[in-house]
Amino acid sequence: MRVIGTAGHVDHGKSTLVKAMTGMDPDRLREEQERGLTIDLGFAWMTLPDGEEVSIVDVPGHERFVGNMLAGVGAIDMALLVVAADESVMPQTREHLAILDLLQINRGLVAITKADLVDGDWLALVAADVAKTLRGTTLEGAKAVPVSAVSGSGMPDLLAAIQGVLKESQPRKDLGRPRLSIDRSFTISGFGTVVTGTLIDGRLKPGQEIEVLPSGAQGRIRGLQTNKSKLDEALPGRRLAVNISGVDHDRLKRGDVLTSPGWLRPTIAVDVRFQAIAGLPRPVRHNLNVTVHAGSSEVMGRLRLLDTDAVDPGASAWAQLKLDAPLTVVKGDHYVVRAGGATIGGGSIVVPHAVRHQRMHAPTIERLAVMERGTDREVLVNAMQASEPAEFGAVARRANLSPEQAALELDALVSEGLVVPAGQQRTGAGAMFYTLGGWNAVCDTARQALAAYHRQFPLRKGAPREELRSRLNLTAQIFANVLPMLVERGVVADDGVSVRLPEHQPKLSAAQEKQATEYMKMLLENPYAPPTDSTPDEGVLGVLADRGDVVRVSESVAFSKDAYEDMVRKIRGHITEKGRITVADVRDLFGTSRKYALALMEHLDRERVTRRVDDVRVLR
Repeated sequence: MRVIGTAGHVDHGKSTLVKAMTGMDPDRLREEQERGLTIDLGFAWMTLPDGEEVSIVDVPGHERFVGNMLAGVGAIDMALLVVAADESVMPQTREHLAILDLLQINRGLVAITKADLVDGDWLALVAADVAKTLRGTTLEGAKAVPVSAVSGSGMPDLLAAIQGVLKESQPRKDLGRPRLSIDRSFTISGFGTVVTGTLIDGRLKPGQEIEVLPSGAQGRIRGLQTNKSKLDEALPGRRLAVNISGVDHDRLKRGDVLTSPGWLRPTIAVDVRFQAIAGLPRPVRHNLNVTVHAGSSEVMGRLRLLDTDAVDPGASAWAQLKLDAPLTVVKGDHYVVRAGGATIGGGSIVVPHAVRHQRMHAPTIERLAVMERGTDREVLVNAMQASEPAEFGAVARRANLSPEQAALELDALVSEGLVVPAGQQRTGAGAMFYTLGGWNAVCDTARQALAAYHRQFPLRKGAPREELRSRLNLTAQIFANVLPMLVERGVVADDGVSVRLPEHQPKLSAAQEKQATEYMKMLLENPYAPPTDSTPDEGVLGVLADRGDVVRVSESVAFSKDAYEDMVRKIRGHITEKGRITVADVRDLFGTSRKYALALMEHLDRERVTRRVDDVRVLR
């Protein structure tokens, strides 16, 4: 099912034309019907001569209600621009056309209404005026059909023309991520909350869990309808009424987005390509306060120009929209900006979750240009560079690719060595990736961090693992995947406790070697009661421990390797024979003091050689 949206100046007969085509009055509000003035969005549907069903969104034409008009035209497949024959092109005709152009709606027709009120020559002048007005827009060359909703003249031609335009338009792609921008929310007795809107990017089914953003409210679909007919499944492009359970009507409003849970995040800053509309009275300045319209949303914000101080009418620039409230959009969505009660421009969203940029910064502009016009592969790599290591789902969303497309491109990039997976997982939530440049940067940072640590502590075997993780600024989970990759590539060596550069070996100076030799001589002279007040400095003692020459059982007590192994063997033998051992037994066994015996036994407890039971030890 396709969706048609009307556009045009106030009182040019949009609603009357819709009623003539469908037999339905799109004006829902009593005030609209009494005043004959469309204030809010209206909805109708019809069946074309070839049997295709279409939905129609009728928009208000008055300049005071352009915001409501914008809420209805963001997801249409075709525009029906209405121009009255007795007035021709008027101010709101031009503004609505500019909006259609900014939204890149390139399928449409012009209905020249009230054709029965003018003669043929005047009608020809109006048609020429319309053609001239369309020139340079996305609707340039659109067919104009004279009609009269009152007499019915031209109506068959209009329906045939609509049918022809829709046959030429491509159906919406199914990217597997349903989004419905809510334009109405209400309750129905016995059913509960109902929202309406046009579905894009994916499918919905009854029973499916949903999330409404930006609030994050979650519920379940009870039922789907289109044109009062129940659906078992809704495809992209349909106008829908969605009955929701678990979400109160009071929590929903126009501009909210209904989607599947977990993949979409609202944003308060977006990078955009901004096009100023032609005919503005003055250039658009940097830091202008604006109203931003996207989908059915309307939020206030500021327009920060990134590559210029002002945009001339009809010109374009790179910009960032800093928003006062969250907006739920994806890359490629179109937006419109208004200021001072007039539409001033719009364009497409290039980076949905933007960081603050330095203005007039050439590398930033280059990255944005790639994100806008690059191939899928280029956009994917660029999206990864924004936040490395990059998570699969986030990259796919940033690049505006379906998970299937993103997986194919990533597989190719990994095969070519241009992307490095951080772990074994290649697709799905949690899979992490580096670009080749990003991975090389990680390797360089690891080398520099360990080299600095070795310079600071030359006698230590290596740096604690946590030290390297902190220097790389990685979560524990990602570091657990990255460390084996660094080891495999020979960047670091890992002994299970500390990490080091592969070439690093602690080396004592001549004076330190002399100190170590003298200390080892004292250990041999007093194997079971080694000196604790004549130990070498911490660095030298650490090297001796790393070499395996000594075993440190506490901060102050260290035994020679031979003495330690002899003591452990005798303690095991004693427990095997006696069934247990006390600290006093150890003291007497080796003719030493309680200080040494207690330090040794507590060490053996930690090493899981022995286990303490009350005041005795047994073998584990």
